[in-house]
Amino acid sequence: MSNMCLGMTDRLRPIHEAVATMIREEIAPLDEEFLAEVNVGDRWQFTPRQSEILEGLKAKARERGLWNFFLTDSGRGPGLTTVEYAYLAEEMGKSHLAPEVFNCNAPDTGNMEVFERYGSEELKQRWLEPLLEGRIRSAYLMTEPDVASSDATNIAMSCVREGDHYVLNGEKWWATGAGDPRCAVYIVMVRTGSDEMPKHRRHSMIVVPADTPGIEKLRAMEVYGHDDAPHGHMHIRFSDVRVPAGNLLLGEGRGFEIAQGRLGPGRIHHCMRAIGQAEKALEMMCRRSLEREAFGKPLARLGANYDHIAEARMEIEQARLLCLKAAWMMDRGDARAAAPWIHQIKVVAPAVALKVTDMAVQMFGAEGISQDTPLAAQWTALRTLRLADGPDAVHRRQVARAELKRYTQEKV
Repeated sequence: MSNMCLGMTDRLRPIHEAVATMIREEIAPLDEEFLAEVNVGDRWQFTPRQSEILEGLKAKARERGLWNFFLTDSGRGPGLTTVEYAYLAEEMGKSHLAPEVFNCNAPDTGNMEVFERYGSEELKQRWLEPLLEGRIRSAYLMTEPDVASSDATNIAMSCVREGDHYVLNGEKWWATGAGDPRCAVYIVMVRTGSDEMPKHRRHSMIVVPADTPGIEKLRAMEVYGHDDAPHGHMHIRFSDVRVPAGNLLLGEGRGFEIAQGRLGPGRIHHCMRAIGQAEKALEMMCRRSLEREAFGKPLARLGANYDHIAEARMEIEQARLLCLKAAWMMDRGDARAAAPWIHQIKVVAPAVALKVTDMAVQMFGAEGISQDTPLAAQWTALRTLRLADGPDAVHRRQVARAELKRYTQEKV
């Protein structure tokens, strides 16, 4: 194994400084105002002020060349490694708006990588270009309400070839971003093969314009009572939705191949941002513990708060190192070798960030669970992340299987 460099490179330092400064001084201060506008008028449309805030920040980022950092292995972005991108994504995790300001927001990053790697020139021109420019949004539709989608071989949405089209029928839910009025395209996991085919050759991915007739948004799924408008996680029904055959990616039966190419980077990007959220929570916890007094002492000196702060710092550092190791493994170019490390960090990072956020909530008392701090919303997002892109149990299973393979040739 060659030397492993997980530190910040000289190339990255000025970019990181520019990103961190912009988030701290220009983006994060507008988070609260942007989110307050959700309750003005139609929750599923952007208010003029929201558009002004977001588009203004995006224009500044593009002008400064702070754009599309996630494109680590193509000629389009700044050409950073995954390790370098990890430091930037961590900073983006500290602000609600930051990922989109730099055009590094989920699920668009994963979808852009799918179009880049697997899309025809026609699909790239129609969808990839406006996504790279930040002019539209997209959604990835995989999970279904009637099957255990943690085992993706259960995905059942019907996709039947009829002449020059495929016809889709079925339901998807937790379609993150599909509520956004700018969401113009879906990438959909469908079933095209019969029971007689190998189970990992029964599925395909197809590109579906969001305005195709037969698509019905049934409802917005709520996360602990919140609908995440105007972005949203939608429950969608497809009724005889006709899509040109050319929109099928790679060909029938290639769905799992594409999914693995998409989910690896997406999973680790979530983890990078989660570490940033943990850092934000720890900073809030420390400041609160020194500013507030109870029983004649600063909160920091009461109970086990010293231990909590120390534990948070140590666990964040461990999680960051594991995330950087997984990123380094990805940069080696061997997806199979990187997979166990991605599975590990996908369990560890959300759990650590959730734990630290909960500690911060406790330090703030009742204010911590209210709308007066970002901690409550951050907690629900992190708790959701333990299910997004596969629940913890699925990732633990893969880690254990990889470990056991070292000791046996039998199937485990």
